[in-house]
Amino acid sequence: MNTGWALAPLVASLVTLFAPRVSAEQRSATPLSTYTQALLNEHNRARDEAGVPRLRWSSKLASEAQRWAEQLAREGWLRHSGPGESGGAGENLWMGSAGYYGPGAMIGAFVEEKRQYIHGTFPRVSRTGRWEDVGHYTQIVWRNTREVGCAVAGNGSDDFLVCRYWPSGNWMGQAPF
Repeated sequence: MNTGWALAPLVASLVTLFAPRVSAEQRSATPLSTYTQALLNEHNRARDEAGVPRLRWSSKLASEAQRWAEQLAREGWLRHSGPGESGGAGENLWMGSAGYYGPGAMIGAFVEEKRQYIHGTFPRVSRTGRWEDVGHYTQIVWRNTREVGCAVAGNGSDDFLVCRYWPSGNWMGQAPF
């Protein structure tokens, strides 16, 4: 008597039962490029130091950031997008000489604002009395933010980095973490 056929459905059921659950988003996800992973790592290093949950990379936010970075590169100067342009996401902007700066320096410029940070309720979070002096840092470490997507565009003389955050941070009356 051959029992192999009788066991096959049982084995298939057990494999299905104990297989890890993978969402459609996870199945379609591709590995991050080295550059993208470096941007995410720099964000998460700051979040680890602040003791808040790590961010996940969002290709949707990165795509939106890419469009805005290209717009800034065409214009040649920094300006924040409006709520309609950002979809309500938080936003950090950086600009520097083309080709001279990598992810560590770009995100590091935001994180360096930590020197002026004091723990408090937004907007009273800066040693200088100006929340704007720490706003990039607080957006990176904002406890409720879960996703980030960044992109860089250049115009030959300057590179423009745009990072988008969801949900956004820097809410009046709340502590960053």
